[in-house]
This record gives sequence, C-alpha cells and structure tokens, in this order.
Amino acid sequence: MGRGVMWSSPVCPRRAVAAMSVSHSSRLNKLVREQYMRLPQDGRVQVTYVWIDGSGEGVRCKSRTLDKEPKSIEDVPEWNFDGSSTAQAEGSNSDMFLVPVCMFRDPFCLDPNKLVLCEVLKYNRKPAETNLRHTCKKVMDLVKDSHPWFGMEQEYTLLGINGHPYGWPDNGFPGPQGPYYCGVGADKVYGRDIVESHYKACLYAGVKICGTNAEVMPSQWEFQVGPCEGIEMGDHLWMARFILHRVCEDFGVVATLDPKPMTGNWNGAGCHTNYSTEEMRREGGLKHIEAAIEKLSKRHDYHICVYDPRGGRDNSRRLTGHHETSNIFEFSAGVANRGASIRIPRQVGQDGYGYFEDRRPAANCDPYAVTEAIMRTTVLNETGVETKDYAEH
Repeated sequence: MGRGVMWSSPVCPRRAVAAMSVSHSSRLNKLVREQYMRLPQDGRVQVTYVWIDGSGEGVRCKSRTLDKEPKSIEDVPEWNFDGSSTAQAEGSNSDMFLVPVCMFRDPFCLDPNKLVLCEVLKYNRKPAETNLRHTCKKVMDLVKDSHPWFGMEQEYTLLGINGHPYGWPDNGFPGPQGPYYCGVGADKVYGRDIVESHYKACLYAGVKICGTNAEVMPSQWEFQVGPCEGIEMGDHLWMARFILHRVCEDFGVVATLDPKPMTGNWNGAGCHTNYSTEEMRREGGLKHIEAAIEKLSKRHDYHICVYDPRGGRDNSRRLTGHHETSNIFEFSAGVANRGASIRIPRQVGQDGYGYFEDRRPAANCDPYAVTEAIMRTTVLNETGVETKDYAEH
C-alpha cells in the first residue's frame, strides 16, 4: 500500500495517534524494549534515586548499580547531582547531596530493582530550599504520640503533548460537566488505561494508594493515598506522583497538577487532605475535631500561604467559591459541605468521632508543607503567620 493511501485511510492507527498529540517516544516499539528488559542482571540491582527539584513541584531521577539488593534504606548509599541543572545551585558550586529516606519496589524495571526517594542537601549539608521534608520530619517526631493519620486526594489533569486536555476536541470543548465524574464509557472518560496502569504500578511499588476515580472535568482524574502516619504521607504521595509522571511518559501524555488548568466553567484540581489524631478517632472524638477546626479558623491566612508553591497565588485561581470550592478569603466549615474550607463527613457527624477533610490544598501543593502546617496549628497550638523553630528541642 502506498504511503499516500495509508495516510488517507480514516481508520489508520498511525494517523489516529498523531491526532491525539502524544509524544514521539511513546510511539517507539515497546516490544523491542522488552527484549532487553528480560535480560538477567547477575545479582546486581538498578536503583533509581528520585528527588524534588528547585521548582518545588517537579521530580527528577537518575539511576545507579548496586552490587546486591538493598534490604533497607540504610543499605542505599548517598549520592550527588548537579544542582545547577535543577534550579538548586549555582554552576560554581553545584554538587548537591541525595540522602535516601524511603525505598519502594520499581514497577518499571521490576524486582529486585528499587525506587528511592531522597532528601536534597546543599554543599554545607543544610536542606535545599525546596526540601520541605526536613522540617516536616522534625514536627512529625514532636507530635508522634498523637498518632496523626492523613489521607490525601490527588487530582490531576491529562494533557496531550501540545498542552491541550487529552481527548478534548482540537478546536472546541466537550459537553458541560455532569456526566464525567466517576463516568463510564468512551464518550465520558479519557485515559483510563493510564489511570489503571498507575494504580497497579503504585500497588506493586508499595505506595499506599487506596483508590481512584474520574473527576468532574473530562480528562481530570483523582487518586487517593493513605491512611499514612506522620512523615509517611509526604513520602508516599511524592512517590505516587513520580510514578504517575513515568506512566504518562510511557503513554506519551502529560499529567499536570495545575490547580486550574482550564479557565471558565470547569472544575479546578485540589489535593483534599483528610486528617485525624488518635483522640479524634476514639468515641467522643468529635469535640477534638471541632477544637482543631476552631484553631484552623484562626490561622486561615497562614495555611493558604503554604497550601500551594506560590504562597496562595495558584490557589486564588481555584478557590473562588464556585466549582465545589470555598472562597480563598474566607474560612468556613460544615458537615458534608463541599463548598466549605473544612468538611466533616456526614458519617463522622453521626458517629461522633473520626476525621475531617481540609479542602483548601491545591493539587500542586507539597504534602510535607500541608501536613506540617496542620500539625503546627492543631497539635503544637501555633498561632499567627509565623512558625516556631523546634531545632533546639
């Protein structure tokens, strides 16, 4: 068949792929890759180091070989990288340290290979500016006796490589919101293969993913991670994000965590944070939930500043009081109210104990910053916009 005939065919797979705006790499022959992935490793292990870059939103990775499989995080050595290429250092003093903190199975290269989440330290061994895990860990250690549990709902939007929402008409918009949330059918959901692949990859890796669903805007999805205690929340959500970006890379599309990827009458994307302490989970815990909400109400401005990477500017596009959000300038709370800053689930109100949901964090928030802020306010009883330094305690 001539080339011109092939491209003129209305059912040609090659043409269909091009129209969906996927990356060139995703069109490489994956069967060829599998031939190499099946080769034995002779006892050696590939370890992929993952870290947060200078944007505070992006993740980077690089791999090295270890002579044997690491059984714990202590078996993984520190490493380094060029911070001048990740907006974390100047070229004249660019070496940054990668300090392993949490290890997962590698769903891409498979056992015995590993993914390792790392903290980033500067040349003087002080935490990099976007290493928010460092202070979060200190706070979580201080409040460990309260046994804080978190569950975070990560919303994201799938985009073609051209930046347009995946599956949307090239020169228009899909039908109005309504049929897409938890939808089923080719005319209601776009990219389920990606979502299910991500879910399975997280389960394999050991990430505490606990669910997923299609969201209100077409091409928008959500996955949930938790319950996680303390620092584990940030570790597992960041690794889940890394795995999402890698899965999307294989499919040739982009996952954006922008809190408002499409202007107009479309829902934004958040990272609703469910939270409880041990006393909230006990019988009669509702009074402790209400006390925590009262503390949060007096520190709204502080939380808004740390709930996205730009001090609230990103969230200002999302928290408008419309599309299931509260107004960024006002604090509110209510039972089963998805238009409030804080939602108490109806079942919790009936039982008298459980947890509550902070609906303010943006999709691109740093979970370390969010969980740390909640603990500072509700357990350490901090007030105002300033935070206390617990380094000497």
